[in-house]
Amino acid sequence: MVTHESDTTRLEMFSDGVMAIAITLLALEIRIDRHAGESLGSAILHSWPLLLAYAISFLQIGIIWTNHHNRLRYFGRSDHTLLVLHILFLMGVAFIPVPTKTLGEHVLGSAEEFRSATAFYAATLAFTAIWFTALWMYGSRHLLREEIAPHLKTVMNRRYLAGALVYVAAFGLAFLSPIASLVLITVLALRFLIPEPTSVTPSQE
Repeated sequence: MVTHESDTTRLEMFSDGVMAIAITLLALEIRIDRHAGESLGSAILHSWPLLLAYAISFLQIGIIWTNHHNRLRYFGRSDHTLLVLHILFLMGVAFIPVPTKTLGEHVLGSAEEFRSATAFYAATLAFTAIWFTALWMYGSRHLLREEIAPHLKTVMNRRYLAGALVYVAAFGLAFLSPIASLVLITVLALRFLIPEPTSVTPSQE
């Protein structure tokens, strides 16, 4: 007999697999190009844009995984709508390596290339954040476990709506200042590293 808990466990396992592949692809996209007569150390140093893009995206996917893990345990079961929202959310996660590589390759390009690459990157993160927020808001309204603190939904709704809006703002900012956009994206990720207040954690089972 399939239980509600097995529904969410299977969903989490599938999501973990997608995120694990996405985060691994980030490293596989890095190539240290060494020109004739160039030392290996110099080649590595000249690859800093790719390494920086990798670090930012690794942090992003890591934070996405952490938040997804923490939120999914608040749901007592899953349903068709939650699964569809997860598919859209994971579509964004799986795509992150593409704009990451594009960004790393064009940080030192022309101003227009840097702006376009940063906007492409920010748009992907915004897309992912919007669908994550949607799946949380739907799940918290229809699938939340009974023992979860009542005010948690409001706190988390504000947290994720604000995060999604910041990513959208980072997308717009990319056309004005790509560096400021990337700083904003990184600061937001670091903000989500801060543990949530104990008052909004679920009751012990």
